[in-house]
Amino acid sequence: MSPKLPVVSGAQLIVAIRKFGYEVVRQKGSHVHLRHSSDSRRTPITIPLHDEIASGTLRRILRDSQVTVEQLIEVL
Repeated sequence: MSPKLPVVSGAQLIVAIRKFGYEVVRQKGSHVHLRHSSDSRRTPITIPLHDEIASGTLRRILRDSQVTVEQLIEVL
């Protein structure tokens, strides 16, 4: 069983995801677009700059970025 999803803001999630090789490409409004720096086959991800990321949105971002909940908790 996987651990419980943490409650994170958009800014906290961007800092964490960047530790896995993603770089900020651009921002449009309150959405930040990131792309993996060395593996172009990975899905580009979009993170909303909200105070709290919804659990379904967070799960989708983690799935697209190939990051597990355990890995996310370690870098937070």
